[in-house]
Amino acid sequence: MESSDHPYRFTEIEPARQTFDAEHVFLGVTRESELSPSRVMLHISLFMITAVTTTLTGASFAVKVPESSTIVGMFLGPVLAVINETAIGNYNPLLQGIIFSFTLLVILGAHEFGHYFACRYYGIRATLPFFIPAPPIGITLFGTFGAVIKIKEPIRSRRALFDIGIAGPLAGFALALPASIIGIAMALPATETGAGEIKDPLLFQIIAHFVGAPPVWDWNPVYWAAWGTLLVTALNLFPVGQLDGGHVLYAVLGQRVHKWVSRIVCIATAALSITAFQLGKPPVYLLWTLVLLFLLRVGHPPVIEEEPLGKVRIILAIIALLVFILCFMPFPIT
Repeated sequence: MESSDHPYRFTEIEPARQTFDAEHVFLGVTRESELSPSRVMLHISLFMITAVTTTLTGASFAVKVPESSTIVGMFLGPVLAVINETAIGNYNPLLQGIIFSFTLLVILGAHEFGHYFACRYYGIRATLPFFIPAPPIGITLFGTFGAVIKIKEPIRSRRALFDIGIAGPLAGFALALPASIIGIAMALPATETGAGEIKDPLLFQIIAHFVGAPPVWDWNPVYWAAWGTLLVTALNLFPVGQLDGGHVLYAVLGQRVHKWVSRIVCIATAALSITAFQLGKPPVYLLWTLVLLFLLRVGHPPVIEEEPLGKVRIILAIIALLVFILCFMPFPIT
């Protein structure tokens, strides 16, 4: 996910958008070169730390973690279990973690570099992706809070806004699609069931039908990485504020329609959270509703050049809508 500075109020701290993709945070404009050695080293360091946390997270799914009622045990238990299995010569969990981390970070990286290279194409200053590590298990199920780039110049034209907004989701989906096929094709029938159940997006259901996957299958690292990145893609494509979907909607239909659609989507997401609560399902979109309300309050900066998008971009917008439908899950976890 990318963030952009408001084109008219350079003295204010402006909203920036992040992925796992796609919240807005407030970042100040810096004069330091985006490709200076110190800045590049920061990006590399964050990436390496995220690679470690995602690897440990993936590996922890492949080991039996002792139950713990303490916060320390909840966080350290999975890590210690992975270390113990590796120490006794069982490298399979670590291998599973590496596969998971590689798949996840490649797809997230493709999403962010899609935005980045679109910015470079239009000569707009932007940072390299900041990968954001998270504690293994415990707080997140993926070991990362996603990634974000910061756009340091205003996006002045509709075409540039459209291209920068849509480049990330389509680039990420282009890699998430083969990962989804591989993950489901290698799926094995479930050997045990837990208290919760992960629901699959429409894309997974279609793929499972064609590859003859079992109705319920065990966890595998490629499947889980694809599932997580499809969820991120769907969240980013919500047509609200300065999310990717918001950029695309604004570029295609203009400021007035963007404003009203953003409001409607916020209300619908809140209703979905309430429905989930009433059905006894985890209100997964409750936090996302708060994020959308924040984005709605921030709004979307206007563009200066109102040139027509052309037929190709309209077709791409329709493809983005189809991608959202294929990735969206009303109740991701039951």
